[in-house]
Amino acid sequence: MKITANSVVSLDYTLKNNAGEVLDSSQGRAPLLYLHGVGALIPGLENEIDGMEKGQSKVVVVQPEHAYGHRSDELLHIVPKSGFQGDEEMQVGMQVQLETEQGPAIASISKIEGEDVTLDLNHPLAGEVLTFEISIADVREATADEISHGHVHGPGGHHH
Repeated sequence: MKITANSVVSLDYTLKNNAGEVLDSSQGRAPLLYLHGVGALIPGLENEIDGMEKGQSKVVVVQPEHAYGHRSDELLHIVPKSGFQGDEEMQVGMQVQLETEQGPAIASISKIEGEDVTLDLNHPLAGEVLTFEISIADVREATADEISHGHVHGPGGHHH
């Protein structure tokens, strides 16, 4: 069966950055299970998986514009240290949750200078060329419930 929209795909993968460092992998875990064609994966990867079949493997290189986009200076915000709550000492690289007009968002602290903290709301992989080594472990047709809910259900149906 070829992978098309509304296929349930079981995917083994290893994700590497442009320097060849492994960022994530399903190795040693169950394969990633997702509903194809609903935007569950970054577009550049999902497009390359379209039409593949069980047992097929390939290496996919995804440019930033088809992954998490390019980094944007507009997503850097300087805020006062006094705006933070809690006892934990702030450090560069630390992630914090913010309330925005669009709901909760995660930001990384990219710089601390005196009383100013620079928050970076870019996705951590923005601007990265990503390489996926993928293998299709299984493919099946989605059930009507999975299609209507927009995601895969585990054995025995959904529990929500």
